[in-house]
Amino acid sequence: MHNTHILLTADSGSTKTTWRLANEEKPTESAYINTQGINPIHQNDEEILSILWKELLPQMADTGRTHGWSSARVSRISFYGAGCFGEFSDKVSHLLGEVFPQATAITVDSDLMGAAIALYGHEPGIACILGTGANSGLYDGERIVAHTNPMGYILGDEGSGASLGKSFLNLLYKGHLPHSLRQEFERSTGMGYAEVVQRVYREPLAARFLASLSPFIHSHLHVPEVSQMVTDRFRDFFRLHIAPYRSATGATTAATTPTAVGFVGSVAYHYRDLLGQAAESEGFTLGKVLRQPL
Repeated sequence: MHNTHILLTADSGSTKTTWRLANEEKPTESAYINTQGINPIHQNDEEILSILWKELLPQMADTGRTHGWSSARVSRISFYGAGCFGEFSDKVSHLLGEVFPQATAITVDSDLMGAAIALYGHEPGIACILGTGANSGLYDGERIVAHTNPMGYILGDEGSGASLGKSFLNLLYKGHLPHSLRQEFERSTGMGYAEVVQRVYREPLAARFLASLSPFIHSHLHVPEVSQMVTDRFRDFFRLHIAPYRSATGATTAATTPTAVGFVGSVAYHYRDLLGQAAESEGFTLGKVLRQPL
């Protein structure tokens, strides 16, 4: 077992990265590790390397003691991550190569491609991500053939955890939600208006902070205004992200709408009932929903 070659596969969002270590000869022999998210658009080389050296490798060492594996035995790496395209993919590939110089093959692709493979394998379909951020693409079974730019949490990412958090705070502090809900929110989070503004505008990782409000939002879906807000953001997602695929050039019949739209991500998973209602309202059908693509 000590000479086992390890396959390292990662699914990375802006909040969390899940790593799967598997025996190259017996892929069912595997283990999972979680670190904070890696997004090369928002993080510099030093921040990413810190996650790899200080979070990933120590956990791999712990796992290795259980399975008889060593990080030095990692032979191939497949990394699917938010913000991984073009030069940003090259950046992550280079940094992984620094940490795992013995790896003979390192593949870095978008988290959307990872989602498409998890949802459809080699069959066509529309693959979507709803987690901290949002993304979608028309998949022909081999590659993403059409893509709607998500635009990030400031300009887009409708339906994402960050989008829900932003809309919730907007309604809360403009008086469109019950005053008792504002009191409960501030009591449970220990934040008032000034602290919220501080977290969003003056501290790093604002998208992650906004998305962290999702559990509070989810626990108050019984409040009609909150439920309506969530449904509206999901309808925005279908209208702005998915509807353009109806006329996507080169789309195959099997991958065009109306069809079931598949999702991965914590927001899609936990809000799947409202997501399904929003899909139906916009003329779509909710397909497979996976909490994690790995």
